[in-house]
Amino acid sequence: MREASIERKTAETEIKLRLVLDGTGKTEIDTGCGFMNHMLELFARHGRMDLTVQCKGDTQVDFHHSIEDIGIVLGKALKEALGAKRGITRYGNMLLPMDEALLLVSMDLSGRAHLSYDVHGLTQKVGDMDTELVKEFLLAFVRHAECTLHVKQLDGENTHHIIEGIFKALGRALGKAVLIDKALGGEIPSTKGTL
Repeated sequence: MREASIERKTAETEIKLRLVLDGTGKTEIDTGCGFMNHMLELFARHGRMDLTVQCKGDTQVDFHHSIEDIGIVLGKALKEALGAKRGITRYGNMLLPMDEALLLVSMDLSGRAHLSYDVHGLTQKVGDMDTELVKEFLLAFVRHAECTLHVKQLDGENTHHIIEGIFKALGRALGKAVLIDKALGGEIPSTKGTL
C-alpha cells in the first residue's frame, strides 16, 4: 500500500492526516470548515484515495491557517506515499463539467513546484470560507508535493460549482498521475532517472 500519515503542530494549527493512494475513496474529514470538508471528500472520492484529516485551528481568526496548513500536510503525505515514484504514470489531467462551470486541471508529478491558477469571477465567500483560500491551499499543496499543477476555468458563474469542479478535477487528475503503469516495469518515468 502506498500511504503516508503526517502530523503537524504549530501555534496556529494541529493536523493529523492519513493518505492512502490505492484506496476506494473513503474519507473521515474534520477541518473545522464545512465547505472545506466537502471539497476534500470530493477530492478523495474522485481520486479513489482514502483520506483522513483532523484539524484543530485558530478558526476564531478565520480559516486561512487551517486550510493552508492542510495543503502543506497533504502535499507532504503525497510526496512520502509516492516514494521514488517508480512506475507511476506521472501525468494526469481532467476536463470536468460541473453544471455551467468547466474546469481544466492538469498535473505533472515532476519534483518541481509550480502552480498556474486561472480562476476568475468568484464571490468573496462560499458559506463561511473565503474563496481566495482555494489558491492558498493549492499553493501549499504544490510546494510540498513538489508537483506542477495547472488549474484553468474555461466557463462558469456559480462560485460553488467552480470550486467544486476544481476539487473533483484535482482528485481525478491526481488519481491518473499516481497510477502504476505496468509497461514501465518499475522504472522512474523520466529521462533523468529521478523525479
